[in-house]
Amino acid sequence: MNTYSIGRARRRRAEILKLVQNQAVRSQEELQQLLRRRGFTVAQPTLSRDLKDLGLARTPTGYTAPPEPSPFVPAARREEALHRVLRLSVLAVEAAGALVVVKTPPGEAHPVARALDEAALPGVVGTIAGDDTVFVATPNPAAALRVERRLFAPLTAARLDRRTQA
Repeated sequence: MNTYSIGRARRRRAEILKLVQNQAVRSQEELQQLLRRRGFTVAQPTLSRDLKDLGLARTPTGYTAPPEPSPFVPAARREEALHRVLRLSVLAVEAAGALVVVKTPPGEAHPVARALDEAALPGVVGTIAGDDTVFVATPNPAAALRVERRLFAPLTAARLDRRTQA
């Protein structure tokens, strides 16, 4: 999957969340039509996977978005999503006092911050995302160092994998 398709999938999923939060969407077919009107053509299996990954639940009144972090999305899936976004979008991680500064390519900070928020990592109080930087707030410098190590681990593993494949 290239960077363009990853960005398109994120935009599509953000649009799905917006749709189900702002109106009753009773079926995948209805959701497909609403997405098509907004410029997103999506196959049913992809849409089904999006709904599952977003943790949307189907209720008698339509799809609903659960509170964050989603009780419908298992912790292992949130962890997997965090590892994926860290490997694909994070350039550097550095503790700075009680903050952890996460550097990304331009336009990638918001998905990283969202994945961090959804992962509900111990020691993370909250995140603020700019265009290419995420500030991760922690209660103290010691917690910031623990979070830095936690976020840096998947980056190190991904870089080692790339070296062994070359």
